[in-house]
Amino acid sequence: MTKPSGRGGPRLLVFSEAVTLAHIARPYALGAELAQAGCDVHLARHPRYDQLLGNALPQRHAIHSISPGAFTGALARGAPLYDLQTLQSYVEDDLRVIAEVGPDAILGDFRLSLAVSAAVAGVPYLAIANAYWSPYCRQRYPVPELPFVRVLGPAAGQLLFDAVRPFAFALHCLPMHRLRRHYGLPSLGADLNRVYTHGDYTLYADAPGLFSMRALPAAHRFIGPVNWSPEVAPPPWWHEVPAATRCVYVTLGSSGRADLLPTVLAALAELDATALVSTAGAPLPADLPDNVYAAPYLPGADAVARADVVLCNGGSPTSQQALLHGVPVLGLPGNLDQYLNMSAVVRAGAGRMLRSGRLRADELARQLRGLLDDTGSRAAAGRLAASWRALDPAAACGEVLREALGRGTVAHATPGTEVYR
Repeated sequence: MTKPSGRGGPRLLVFSEAVTLAHIARPYALGAELAQAGCDVHLARHPRYDQLLGNALPQRHAIHSISPGAFTGALARGAPLYDLQTLQSYVEDDLRVIAEVGPDAILGDFRLSLAVSAAVAGVPYLAIANAYWSPYCRQRYPVPELPFVRVLGPAAGQLLFDAVRPFAFALHCLPMHRLRRHYGLPSLGADLNRVYTHGDYTLYADAPGLFSMRALPAAHRFIGPVNWSPEVAPPPWWHEVPAATRCVYVTLGSSGRADLLPTVLAALAELDATALVSTAGAPLPADLPDNVYAAPYLPGADAVARADVVLCNGGSPTSQQALLHGVPVLGLPGNLDQYLNMSAVVRAGAGRMLRSGRLRADELARQLRGLLDDTGSRAAAGRLAASWRALDPAAACGEVLREALGRGTVAHATPGTEVYR
């Protein structure tokens, strides 16, 4: 395989799975910093989120991803996220781009097909994942907002979920088992945690300490939270927001429930605080409360910096962004991924959560007032922020990349420093 001339560093092919913005943002942010450090980085992605990305990774290759609606719909039903036919088409797409780029290594985020594609191509694969999906995480699984919970309620729903979850997880593994068998690869078994996190190296985009972990194998590493904000200009009202009032930043995220927005707005209207609301691309409501400023997208890091509380769907990217700034989080989780993340935030004392399936405006307003006044949660968020400042995800990823390529150890570097020599 002939490789075109590059920048002299290792050629890294970064894959993202454009089903949520998180699975685009994390590999893009890491790839951008590794490009500054001397890697020749190519980005394989579906272009649906390109308008939110910057120009740090101009070498781009189109791949197919199922739609966000199909992904979140499967999550809401508790159905397998990918069938065998979809995974097979993904592998073909992956192998096409791998052949075009000729990478030294592959970095991917929830592109499950790469556990097969990279092995078939003989290229080292670094998989980005969350620690709460690790097969080495001691985990309790809260029941998400599945259809039967609306009928049975959370308490009875939890009992049923505990009984059927092992069988449901095994069913979710079946397409991957068949895919690997088709390509002559050993099965990952009926362990969904292995399926979701498998790679030659597994990189946990979380801070160690939030989760109870068994001893990790050498190929599993914590790299720390990956911080990213969309490349969007502030809306026209950005500089008109009162600076003296307390502030709530609201984003339900690309995998959040847009149907919750009217309830959220009704709760915000009851607060003696300003609210900055990102609809994550959903249409803006015709009428907004006087204390609410809204836009389809906001510069997340700047919005968090102005906030006293962040209200989100409980997913890891926004909650981590808040905690990196020492801001407590109120999560409204719906799917299991969000529940697992918010459970850790609540255990750390840095936030609260409400079940999105039973959300009421009066209770949401009460919890927001409580969190705005909760000095303990703010102090806990501040302690996490202080401990996370020492983490450098891109440098940690670079260390693993050097190890995967057998190029020795590399010193931790600040962004822009030449790392690969």
